[in-house]
Amino acid sequence: MIDLAYILAARHSGSTLLAMLLATHRQVCTMGEMATAYLDDAERYRCSCGAWIRQCRFWRSVQEAMAGRAVIFDIAAAGTDFSSIGGRYVRRLCLPLHRGPLAERCRDAALGLSGAWRRTLPAVQRRNALLAEVLCELTGSQVVVDSSKTAVRLKYLLRNPMLNVKVIHLVRDGRGAALATMGPDRCADAADPVRRQGGVGGVRAAEWRSMAQAARQWRRSNEEALHLLATLRPSRWIDLRYEALCADPEGQRRRLFRFLALDPAEACPVDQFRQAAGHVIGNGMRLDTAAIIAADHRWRSVLTSEQLAAFDAVAGRLNVRLGYGEASAPPGGVG
Repeated sequence: MIDLAYILAARHSGSTLLAMLLATHRQVCTMGEMATAYLDDAERYRCSCGAWIRQCRFWRSVQEAMAGRAVIFDIAAAGTDFSSIGGRYVRRLCLPLHRGPLAERCRDAALGLSGAWRRTLPAVQRRNALLAEVLCELTGSQVVVDSSKTAVRLKYLLRNPMLNVKVIHLVRDGRGAALATMGPDRCADAADPVRRQGGVGGVRAAEWRSMAQAARQWRRSNEEALHLLATLRPSRWIDLRYEALCADPEGQRRRLFRFLALDPAEACPVDQFRQAAGHVIGNGMRLDTAAIIAADHRWRSVLTSEQLAAFDAVAGRLNVRLGYGEASAPPGGVG
């Protein structure tokens, strides 16, 4: 059985940073998001090591190791995303976020009507487990970190008999996450514009969202996380705040290592997290070079009072419930 640490979070909550920090332990490895359905323009997508993903020696080694297990593997279309099973019917059913036990039973029943789902689900579960096994084998690790974030994916991984899954519930002030969602190329990508969009540069205008849209996405993602966590034993998951991680990466890292039954003494220094992670897919910050870890609080100076009010109307109550200040607080306030 392979040990897998799953980062459960809303988008733009610091999951890539967390995965890279965990990989500073010599018994931990990560590729970032294991649920890569398809990489846009894979020929021009960079691995965090700097190589084009198709030319990266590590990913070629993964491909060869998977072939040795009779699995055809392509990092640009990994086949590890459960929503990639079957056609439009399955994709539509996998799209809604986790909604609690009753709704999830209905989802499972509806998916069970799909012959493609019934036939292919065991193979996708096996592919996920074998990929985790290969990553650990090639890096000499015993724990693999998956920063895919979504609760629906986690639900199925928890049912995988080949995986021993522990969950890290990562939460960030919704105002910061919403700002990043509104303009991911400006607030949630590589610091160097040339390295954005997977390493080719450019503007991600198609991904821009209004504050109302961004706030709803953050709220629903955190609601689905809470729904799923309510079904787990307390020993299987741990809470973590993005802000606490950035303020005390060493202390929070030790806490997480103990949760994963790992000796904190076997980790390299925090400021070596970029070199330790090696080959990561996901947020553009993986392509940055700075070793300094600092929380991004730009929302305090960038968001207008109207935008804060719009956030408050959609997600303010949940933000307060999670321990953050009211969204209508003036810039520089609590949070």
